[in-house]
Amino acid sequence: MLMNISEAIAKKITKICNERNISINKLASLSCLTQSTVQHLLDNRSKNPKLLTIVRICDGLGITLKEFFDDNLFSNINRED
Repeated sequence: MLMNISEAIAKKITKICNERNISINKLASLSCLTQSTVQHLLDNRSKNPKLLTIVRICDGLGITLKEFFDDNLFSNINRED
């Protein structure tokens, strides 16, 4: 299924949080981000998420950017956003 990058990022964050039983509030705290920033990412209201935001989320989750983006979700990205 073709999706845009913000949708794929939201799905990946949701997947990791579900696997680790981490709430939005907890993720925001771990990542040094506001809850609204994380919520906007997950609700796909952030159409062009900053790389620094993704880096902070990865830091909060204890994973690398490579680990985050090493997922088939990012194989079929609509590049016409």
